Amino acid sequence: MTWSTREIAELAGTTVKTVRYYHQIGLLDEPERGSNGYKRYEVHHLTRLLQIKRLTGLGVPLAQVAETGTSGEGLAAVFRTVDAELEATVRRLENIRRELAALAQPGASPEVPTGFSGLAQDLRDNDRALLTIYAQLFSDESMEALRETLAAHPNDELDEAFRDLPEDAGEATRQALAERLVPFLVPGATEHGVTLEPRAGTPGQAEAARRAAGHALRALYNPAQIDVLRRAHLLHESGDAVSESP
Repeated sequence: MTWSTREIAELAGTTVKTVRYYHQIGLLDEPERGSNGYKRYEVHHLTRLLQIKRLTGLGVPLAQVAETGTSGEGLAAVFRTVDAELEATVRRLENIRRELAALAQPGASPEVPTGFSGLAQDLRDNDRALLTIYAQLFSDESMEALRETLAAHPNDELDEAFRDLPEDAGEATRQALAERLVPFLVPGATEHGVTLEPRAGTPGQAEAARRAAGHALRALYNPAQIDVLRRAHLLHESGDAVSESP
């Protein structure tokens, strides 16, 4: 018994177009034609077609399906690669589900990273934007430390003074605010005293993350605020600051 292209496609649960494509890329042998000129598929064609369907259903790329006709380490490597990709996909989907669950909670906001929703009402638009960028650039541990610090409100009055600093703030005002900020700084830290570790695999990527963070700061805060942060870091490095308790 033989089948036409349409019949074998139906038996295999696929389409005529797919069968023809498998012929085109060499995954499925062309069958002999009958006296009427039509292809006549046999059992071995159906077997191969079902094998291809199974493998692609398991996530094996078509480019690698041909390798499954062999045995040994090469074949096992294909399956290990697919399995690793699926594991990564599962982790990604689990993370998405956790984030969706967090966003579904009362008061949650998509304007800030997951975990910062409870703080959103106390933040300004530029603060929210910076947190979103930081969450992309810096490690989960760094962001959790930053969240805990913000939640603790180490110095609300000082935070407000920094946020309300006008662009034309005078020299004395800038210097005084910088001196008050110093006790909250540690090397490589934000103005809230949290050291940010880049979410990067190489030194070059880490440096790119830091440059991007610096660019974001300059874009989101006015020159006087940036100047205060610069002064505070310089004072911290020199050890000339007056200590202030939170």
